[in-house]
Amino acid sequence: MDTLALILSIIGSLNWGLIGLFKFDLVAWIFGGQASVMSRIIYGLVGLAGLWCITLLFRRNKDTFNLEK
Repeated sequence: MDTLALILSIIGSLNWGLIGLFKFDLVAWIFGGQASVMSRIIYGLVGLAGLWCITLLFRRNKDTFNLEK
């Protein structure tokens, strides 16, 4: 689930980068506009993935903070 969330977050960030730099919405272009059902599904999944990635900040994994290596 973490990997999928990260992939979707990367897709979302690349799309926002294109919007910011070139005023080009790749998701809308591929799926037929911002109001199309598929675009809205993709936007929703990217948003949920971003929320999931927030949990990565608060996880305490024994390998993450092991400084004795």
